[in-house]
Amino acid sequence: MSTAKNEVSVEALFKPFKSKNLEVANRIVMAPMTRGYSPNGVPGEEVAAYYRRRAENGVGLIVTEGTLINHPAAAASPNWPNFHGEEALNQWSNVVSAVHGAGGKIIPQLWHIGLTRKIGDHPNPEALPIGPSGLNLSGEKITEPLTENEIADVIAAYAQAAADAASIGFDGIELHGAHGYLIDQFFWDKTNRRTDRYGGDVASRTRFAVEVVEACRRAVGDDFPIVLRFSQWKAGNYAAKLTETPEQLSQFLTPLAEAGVDVFHSSTRRYWEPEFEGSDLNLAGWTKKLTGKPTITVGSVGLDNEFRSSSGDAAQPASLAGLIERLENGEFDLVAVGRALLADPEWAAKIRDHRTNELLDYDTNALKKLY
Repeated sequence: MSTAKNEVSVEALFKPFKSKNLEVANRIVMAPMTRGYSPNGVPGEEVAAYYRRRAENGVGLIVTEGTLINHPAAAASPNWPNFHGEEALNQWSNVVSAVHGAGGKIIPQLWHIGLTRKIGDHPNPEALPIGPSGLNLSGEKITEPLTENEIADVIAAYAQAAADAASIGFDGIELHGAHGYLIDQFFWDKTNRRTDRYGGDVASRTRFAVEVVEACRRAVGDDFPIVLRFSQWKAGNYAAKLTETPEQLSQFLTPLAEAGVDVFHSSTRRYWEPEFEGSDLNLAGWTKKLTGKPTITVGSVGLDNEFRSSSGDAAQPASLAGLIERLENGEFDLVAVGRALLADPEWAAKIRDHRTNELLDYDTNALKKLY
């Protein structure tokens, strides 16, 4: 892989990665991004082709958009893909075949949106939204807290989705525990006011996620990768914090690592920002340092304009020099790319082949079709 004078070497991005139970051809991950092109919860051929194009063009690991576990209040749109039911799972099997046929690997992101769902939202308007304490992200009471029996049912739905992912050939799963959705609502003290074993201090608030991870592990065995995505920030609240210090982050991460998380996907809006004062490490860097587990970094990779939850702002390609330096230094292991890959399915191939002059800008048109 030759490099022109003064051009950044991208070799580190294209080295194979291998951990205990995850092996991918390079370090580039397609970040999960909700698209809403699955009518009645069923992803069709257009979705399979969308993911296949990224695999064909050098993405090592694809994390699908959020896919919905089998719970009536998991979703807020009938066009988000289900991960349950014969029709949807058959179509996901086709997606897996398409990606594997192109030489890539793929894992579904398993999702329940919790109390970001509004009362009356489709596809099941009769289903009330659920959360640990019935509180939305603003702290307003919307519904009653989940009972322990209801919690057990949700955990079982995650485990069934994990089992189905393994049975139809996926290469692992990612649990969406970030951005203010259900698992994250248990993590965050503003939305989790419980006084039973699912509430309390920062370590105790991981109990729901720990039981989800443990149930998924029982369902898939020791060799099937389990990734957990987590974040400090929440949708609409970028200043939110689960932890304020490395010590608190360690208290948060340790039970999850011990439960069986293989890889932590540490979601930030700007990968280059230090997580805590006194260190240049970002969230993925701290997570790797504290747990010893592989980590994925993410947050405005390859673009000159930071991520916002609406993904509405235009952005142009930006240098990868700082990212690659961090990767070479071992701060994190894998790099998730979002909007840059949304607009340009050939992004990874262009980076690999030093065709940076061909990279496409990102704008809101990328949201309007499956490029």
